[in-house]
Amino acid sequence: MTLKELNRYSELREDVDDAHYRVQKLREAAEPGAQVVTGMPHGSGVQDKIGDLAVEIADLETQIAIKEAEAEAELDKLTAYIDTIRSDYVRILYRLRFVRCLSWAEVAKVIGGPNTASNVKITVYRHIDRENKKRKFDTQ
Repeated sequence: MTLKELNRYSELREDVDDAHYRVQKLREAAEPGAQVVTGMPHGSGVQDKIGDLAVEIADLETQIAIKEAEAEAELDKLTAYIDTIRSDYVRILYRLRFVRCLSWAEVAKVIGGPNTASNVKITVYRHIDRENKKRKFDTQ
């Protein structure tokens, strides 16, 4: 699996989190307290702010559902790949980084010992390079 493929789940989760945040902000803007009622008659060109926000919220929620389904499919592929890794240590690094979406510093902290963000990152990247070279060799 390439680094791009490994990071796909994390990117989708980030997109979903961002969309949830936008939905929350749109809901806050659509709350009754957000309306200004002047009692004056409305002229032409007046828009239904709440209606427009409701449409945006519905669209975002549809996008969230699609992204969550995509993320679930990516997670299935990712975990199937990780389960094939022989080394328990490397398998744990992959799970922490690519499934739990931790930063390299967080991965090193969870692993503990003398590990640094750089050490765990290099270990994973070397594994990726070895696997990709092996796959290239196998296909020739």
